[in-house]
Amino acid sequence: MEKIIDENKQGEKLILEQKEGNQRKLFIESYGCQMNFSDSEIVASILSENGFNTTQNLEDADLVLVNTCSIRDKAEQTVRKRLEKYNAVKKINPNMKVGVLGCMAERLKSKFLEEEKIVDLVVGPDAYKDLPNLVAEVDEGRNAVNVILSKEETYGDIAPVRLNSNGVTAFVSITRGCDNMCTFCVVPFTRGRERSRDPQSIIEEINDLWSKGFKEVTLLGQNVDSYLWYGGGLKKDFSKASDLQKATAVNFSQLLEMCAKAQPKMRFRFSTSNPQDMTLDVIETMAKHNNICNYIHLPVQSGSNRILQEMNRQHTREEYFEMIDNIKRLIPDCAISQDMIAGFPTETEQDHQDTLSLMEYVKYDFGFMFAYSERPGTMAERKMEDDVPEDTKKRRLQEIINLQQQHSLYRTEQHLGKVEEVLIEKSSKKSDAHWSGRNSQNTVVVFPKEHYKVGDFVNVKITDCTTATLIGEAVGYSENN
Repeated sequence: MEKIIDENKQGEKLILEQKEGNQRKLFIESYGCQMNFSDSEIVASILSENGFNTTQNLEDADLVLVNTCSIRDKAEQTVRKRLEKYNAVKKINPNMKVGVLGCMAERLKSKFLEEEKIVDLVVGPDAYKDLPNLVAEVDEGRNAVNVILSKEETYGDIAPVRLNSNGVTAFVSITRGCDNMCTFCVVPFTRGRERSRDPQSIIEEINDLWSKGFKEVTLLGQNVDSYLWYGGGLKKDFSKASDLQKATAVNFSQLLEMCAKAQPKMRFRFSTSNPQDMTLDVIETMAKHNNICNYIHLPVQSGSNRILQEMNRQHTREEYFEMIDNIKRLIPDCAISQDMIAGFPTETEQDHQDTLSLMEYVKYDFGFMFAYSERPGTMAERKMEDDVPEDTKKRRLQEIINLQQQHSLYRTEQHLGKVEEVLIEKSSKKSDAHWSGRNSQNTVVVFPKEHYKVGDFVNVKITDCTTATLIGEAVGYSENN
């Protein structure tokens, strides 16, 4: 659940420049978190080198891939419906092959291939480089599967093809997997243990993005704060590293500084942070560099110490408050967002009140809030009874959402009258005469287009707001331009 799921992007189809000479067509859809969308770019890049151009027309496809998520039941149901649709098209085009990628592939391999016989190809998150071989197997009329989780794979040597990109903002993966065994989460079982990518390959990708005109990069990982490069391998094996490896290791705050210095005019963000792994030096590095945005997504999941323990979160409410205090002390205008689960097993009314009081203390800028639902394969599903009634979950979730709405408005109102730097990303959804971009705090800002263009850094005076959006007028280019 340490992952932001953007509902607007679910089922997005990827399309890229056609490579001359490629004869076959790939149709690829993505569901779930940003890591999945980033992985789809890697998959498209690998298959582009192996004879496939993308298509947005399902009926034309030789190979159909769906990149999946095991975080929420809703995503799983959606993917199943899509597989039914693919198979209906397959009856018309029997040469079309269908494959499942990602977290759900790892978890439901035998169901998909043997029991339900609804796919030809099942590929886990660490096996994308094996895709050309697996496609060859399928071409020969055999089912193909590779869901082996790797200790090394970070895809550091694959240059992702930027798909459906605005040409301004990009995601760069820095870690894969997760070592935090939160009882509600299936990620460690579907994406494997934590390993970090070589910092040199990260800097090279960032430099390449800058040369192509990108202005903002989000460093991406299930848990970015625990980034640790010591020459390769799993993070949990760091204790076995040589003295030289330990002395030359790069942690997350050092990587962040390397990025900020490599491209001083580029903006940097990161997601997702984990309270137990976020150290003071990360906040100090953010405070030191203007081009690191003043925004932290800091999932807490619950305000109750008892529930945090049941979730196997490695932090307490008090430790979380101490971190919030440090952030506000070092970066007074830093925005903070949350993930929150309502109705976790055994949650009492008092536990729920503890969550609301934690929210009152922090007053988050925005949040991602869910009612608890059992995920197969998690510790909570195996060991805990889902004992909070559905209507109680819904009520508690609604109370959390209502309080967040109040806090979001309180936070956006604090921007009124200020002049803030905004990076223009696209036209506003509601008005073609307005640009839409984000300020350092990750809040959407809308303002009249005038003579400005996508990719410009513009100073905008904030004149009005809603709970989620700032409205203003441009007063000129910022120094960054």
